Amino acid sequence: MSFNKITEQDSHYNHLEKMSVKELLVNINNEDQTVAKCVQNAIPQIEILVQQIIPKLKMGGRLFYIGAGTSGRLGILDASECPPTFGVTDDVVIGLIAGGDTAIRKAVENAEDATNQGWKDLQKFDITTNDVVVGIAASGTTPYVIATLEKCNQHTIITGCITMNNGSPLAKVAQFPIACVVGPEFVTGSSRMKAGTAQKLILNMISTSVMIRLGKVKDNKMVDMQLSNDKLVNRGVMMIVEELNIDKTLAKKLLIAHGSVRNAINYYEQQ
Repeated sequence: MSFNKITEQDSHYNHLEKMSVKELLVNINNEDQTVAKCVQNAIPQIEILVQQIIPKLKMGGRLFYIGAGTSGRLGILDASECPPTFGVTDDVVIGLIAGGDTAIRKAVENAEDATNQGWKDLQKFDITTNDVVVGIAASGTTPYVIATLEKCNQHTIITGCITMNNGSPLAKVAQFPIACVVGPEFVTGSSRMKAGTAQKLILNMISTSVMIRLGKVKDNKMVDMQLSNDKLVNRGVMMIVEELNIDKTLAKKLLIAHGSVRNAINYYEQQ
């Protein structure tokens, strides 16, 4: 059954090649400004999915993102930021892309059409009913993603999705769909633009809200962040100074000795 694929509709702008650089930039920006409102409209759907994810991760489950092309890359990006930001291990939020790691940098021909590969990719991680799988596809028609969610449903694994088309096959398959309709792209069909921006915003919302509810943030600070460079060490020192009202030298000693802002604060307060 066909549906209205808005992501493929003609751009509202014609003869792009005749525009000046400033006209191009202004018009792209005008389109981008509509994205946040579309995401706002999707908050009720996002909330429902997040409420499904939190208890699963509290029980030791994992959150999987799965997609092809830009959608897959954005899922991997969000997953890869969770360990340094929130101090979780890299097996808590996992991003998978059609075509494997090669596809992160270069397109892999026909990868998104492989209907059996996504489930095979998940099986490498010993997927269980404690996990949640979120399919990402702007069009909502990517076979790799749809078939994977269908298989998850058969195995009573919670499924969600992020798509930019109402009534898409993906939205119908996902148990907890998020449809954020951003409209036609500035360059017709180039869903790395508004659709990609919306996906990134929604992924930010999902992972950040989940991690906060899991206790990975204190007040508004990333107290479990990994101290992977000097900038983050310095940020951690200032968090400790602010929280405990001590000097920087002692704060840094505590941070280095205990490995995280949270541990340093807890140790000091227990003395």
